[in-house]
Amino acid sequence: MALLDLAAPRLRRTAWRNFELAMPELDRDAKARLLEGCWMTLARVAAMMAQFPRIGKRNIGDFIRYEGLDNYRQAKSRGRGVLVATAHLGNWEFSAFAHALMTEPMAVVARPMDNPRLDELVTRYRTLSGNRVLGRGQDFLRPLVETLRANGAAGILVDQNVTADRGIFVDFFGRKACVESGFARLAHRTGAAVVPGYALWSDEEGRYVLHFEPEVPITGDAAADTQAVHSRLEAAIRRAPEQWLWIHRRWKTRPAGEPPLY
Repeated sequence: MALLDLAAPRLRRTAWRNFELAMPELDRDAKARLLEGCWMTLARVAAMMAQFPRIGKRNIGDFIRYEGLDNYRQAKSRGRGVLVATAHLGNWEFSAFAHALMTEPMAVVARPMDNPRLDELVTRYRTLSGNRVLGRGQDFLRPLVETLRANGAAGILVDQNVTADRGIFVDFFGRKACVESGFARLAHRTGAAVVPGYALWSDEEGRYVLHFEPEVPITGDAAADTQAVHSRLEAAIRRAPEQWLWIHRRWKTRPAGEPPLY
């Protein structure tokens, strides 16, 4: 992990700046431990994904278990589909892969990678357990809505910075963060239930725990609903901060008139 830290100075600087912005109360040693945890989390994501071809229903329990599956089942019972609000927390790749084996396949919304060959490989691995990948683009919304109307589930990463023309600002770790507002609007438009979900590594068990939280009520107020989702996300990150992707410039987009933070 130390070699990765040294090899990626820009990412390291971003992480330290994020620590200053989000958790200024931590001392230097605590922040260093968070960065070490961040690198370890990335290494586990890559190592776990490499094992996807060897994981099936017969051995999935060796790698992961559920916590809160009833929250997902209750949301599905409404018959309007489920939007799983997830994040770069724990193992976001393995959570959807494992859920397909343990319960049912789902759609996964992901931006295509810049390298076509790498994108083809990653997509093939993501779909090995039966999931379907919907690329973020002009035509991804229609199949996403169709999935929800068929009472299917779709996982979407909601923790990334977006430009001001695409998002709205919410409070996130005491700072304004620009987030995609379309997620909450989609939930209200389709009637889909919103359930936060993420797979966290457990040192004690030596495997992941796939958490499904209680449903987030959707009111139709896009700003309030978006804030509610991200408040849940912040709480989850605070419970396991070493497993979040701190190397992303989360607070890059600023409200008009504010100076840049990076």
